[in-house]
Amino acid sequence: MQFRRTKKPRKVSYFFIFSMITTIFFGVRGKINPNDVKCVFCLIMKNRIAILTATVLLLLAVVAIGTVSAADTSTDHTITASGTGSVIGTPDRAQISLAVETDSPDVKTAQGDNAARMTKVMDALTSAGIPQDNLKTTGYNIYPVYDDTTLPVGQKIKSYRVTNTLTVTLHDVNRTGEVIDIGVANGINQANSIQFLLSDEQAHVIRTEALKEATDRAAADARTVAATLGVNITSVKSVDIGQGYTPVLFQNYAKSVSSGGGAPTPIQPGEITVTATVTVTYLID
Repeated sequence: MQFRRTKKPRKVSYFFIFSMITTIFFGVRGKINPNDVKCVFCLIMKNRIAILTATVLLLLAVVAIGTVSAADTSTDHTITASGTGSVIGTPDRAQISLAVETDSPDVKTAQGDNAARMTKVMDALTSAGIPQDNLKTTGYNIYPVYDDTTLPVGQKIKSYRVTNTLTVTLHDVNRTGEVIDIGVANGINQANSIQFLLSDEQAHVIRTEALKEATDRAAADARTVAATLGVNITSVKSVDIGQGYTPVLFQNYAKSVSSGGGAPTPIQPGEITVTATVTVTYLID
């Protein structure tokens, strides 16, 4: 008798399915029989097309919702008005820049002379009632002075110049001239600048008044326009605020050096204008 082996139909194993999915999505290469995985490949491709289609539809829906939302907010009817307020104040702070400049062929001599004179100036100011915390060194320089008669190449140093700059802050602006005179009498030979400012407390008070004035002007302009157009102001949508002031500054104030008494130095602080600007967007119907 002869026996014939019956060939069983081949089935697609889970291994082949996993291998095909890996190959499609992750790019893994392997020897796979196309006849065994033909149906699986078709199924995967159909699923990928379905997922891609769903993703595109979802993105289109999100864009459409964002467009509708933007269109809704752009339908607001508004009036934008700006107002400026200016208030004049009197400075209650002063900053004076004073300097001692010394010159000597020997740098140590110039430095020592400068230190002695500046120490004398600071002692005199503190004795006059200026707090030590209100005295601040804001500059110190040592540099050579060359003989102008020599050629550019191989210039000869004639001397060394030392400059020590001191800034004095005053809470009483009426003492500005007095401080300059005390400094000059004790060794100051340069008065660089005088600056009059507002204290934080004074600036806040004046700024508040300027903001109120600017807001009132913006509101008045908006009401005038609304009444002319026949619309009503319902509320405020946005507000932008800007403010500031420029200190009164005297630069390179020249004070002649003299050992005698002389007349007191007259200094007038003047006035400071604080300006505020308000831009308001009103909703109307």
